[in-house]
Amino acid sequence: MAEQGADPTRRRFLTATASAVGGAGVAVGAIPFILSMQPSARAQAAGAPVEADISKLEDGQLLIFEWRGQPVWIVRRGSESLASLRAVEEKLADPESERQQQPDYARNDHRSINPEVMVLVGICTHLGCSPKYRPELAPADLGADWQGGFFCPCHGSKFDLAGRVYAGVPAPTNLVVPPHKYLSDTRILIGVDGETA
Repeated sequence: MAEQGADPTRRRFLTATASAVGGAGVAVGAIPFILSMQPSARAQAAGAPVEADISKLEDGQLLIFEWRGQPVWIVRRGSESLASLRAVEEKLADPESERQQQPDYARNDHRSINPEVMVLVGICTHLGCSPKYRPELAPADLGADWQGGFFCPCHGSKFDLAGRVYAGVPAPTNLVVPPHKYLSDTRILIGVDGETA
């Protein structure tokens, strides 16, 4: 008796089935590899914008928020504090904020969108210390010319109430103004560029 060949229909079916199962296995096996290339939820949250409520911020008060692992200071400046900004200009290294330490919308005399509200990254531009907020006028340790601002005790760098660096101190540049925008009169979104929503 002559031996008959295999059924070609059955062979195609088995080949297609094996290919489909093998392809599904490769796809399932690739999922962990593909997911490992995505940033973790923790990493995504670390760079996410932060919403700041400033509804209870009073004149002279400092609020601290964390954005990208850095302290962000928000200070309300009254009319006296704003007037002091002009009084110290001759003592500053970069009074016109010519170096790019702030978004274009904060490149002005007060380095902010709203003159009364200052938003700064609270890290000294010298070695990364965190300066202290010193709003008092003429304290004994900072001298009679001190009009309020930020003092870095690590190496003596001084910044005015707009975060502009004094000349002759170790810090080379003004404090950084982070990207931010106003969602309303009392809410600021830190980490997103734009003046208003």
